[in-house]
Amino acid sequence: MSDLKTRHCQACEGFTDPMPAEEATRALGQLHESWELGGNTKDIRREFRFRNFHETMAFVNAVAWIAHVEDHHPDMEVGFNRCRVQFSTHAVGGLTENDFICAARVDALFD
Repeated sequence: MSDLKTRHCQACEGFTDPMPAEEATRALGQLHESWELGGNTKDIRREFRFRNFHETMAFVNAVAWIAHVEDHHPDMEVGFNRCRVQFSTHAVGGLTENDFICAARVDALFD
């Protein structure tokens, strides 16, 4: 995989199988160390912490914009000063490169 944050998501419904666990583990190495592979290797997740509600909401809106542009949408759990982001490609029942591309774009918000 080339630099993930410069890539764009590709349509995968019916065209792609879920990424094998070994490949997902390799791809995870290209992301910030706080990303975790779900126990079932069907998702990746990271929790972000902020100083206040306003920073949290700004982050949520930035992630929503990335999701809109890439047409690949995470599950998010939001609290006062935290947001848990979880990517999985529901159409294939597991991980695809799209999940790692979007996660890398989220990481880039902090570069």
